[in-house]
Amino acid sequence: MEGMGLLRIRVRRGIKLAIRDTVSSDPYVVITHGDQRVRTSVVKNNCNPEWNEELTVYISDPNIPINLTVYDKDTFTVDDKMGDAQIDIKPYLECLQWGLQNLPDGTKVDRVQPNAKNCLSDESCIIWNKGKMTQEMLLKLRNVESGELEIEIEWIDVQGLKAIRS
Repeated sequence: MEGMGLLRIRVRRGIKLAIRDTVSSDPYVVITHGDQRVRTSVVKNNCNPEWNEELTVYISDPNIPINLTVYDKDTFTVDDKMGDAQIDIKPYLECLQWGLQNLPDGTKVDRVQPNAKNCLSDESCIIWNKGKMTQEMLLKLRNVESGELEIEIEWIDVQGLKAIRS
């Protein structure tokens, strides 16, 4: 079986999401990667929702974009789009390839700065904690008047697939 592994995406919360109903929105997040599609639950009447949900996508090619789209759940009409963002996992995968082990908890392995090619709204740190490497991100939503998503990613090696670590 060709592939790399699984990426756990913790969708923590939305910040100042756009209003799509009269005074609020009922947001949820859809994550797509290739033909995979996973989604969070809907948070009713909240433009600053807290999901704290873990979603997992299978990564076979890091060049295929991981897209996040926020929607407002509607009962009688098509759900309204509330913005989108992309996750760039290449800096994170590079850190995994370094094969680091036994670092003190909380060690910042690398920092990724916002730029024109990523959706980061602030510096993102790749951190070693409890024997795992994670990356926290604050993503600025595109194609919308306001909104950010706070997420964290973590790699899960799958037995039988080529490992990331060297």
